[in-house]
Amino acid sequence: MMSALALDLNPLGPLTHEAFYQLCAANPDMKFERTVEGELIIVSPTGGETGERNSEINYQLRRWTKQNKQGKCFDSSTCFQLSNGAERSPDSSWVQLERWESLSVE
Repeated sequence: MMSALALDLNPLGPLTHEAFYQLCAANPDMKFERTVEGELIIVSPTGGETGERNSEINYQLRRWTKQNKQGKCFDSSTCFQLSNGAERSPDSSWVQLERWESLSVE
């Protein structure tokens, strides 16, 4: 089972998108997420059972995506900046192709 530790970094100043990006770049072997409140979430690796289930979920979503060709599928290493400002990495995700193509590289 995956667990996470949330750190409130507000006493040091807000954890901005840029600061979060730099933190992730400086620690490539760690998995971080950022809440809308600016808390840093340190995500531990999954165990074998969870990893196998997540792999199956991503496989099924990937297969469906290849069949319908209407979007892009991503694994759990992909971090998304959400409209509320949080930055999260879901176990598996799908984005409609039209929406994906409207995004900037950043």
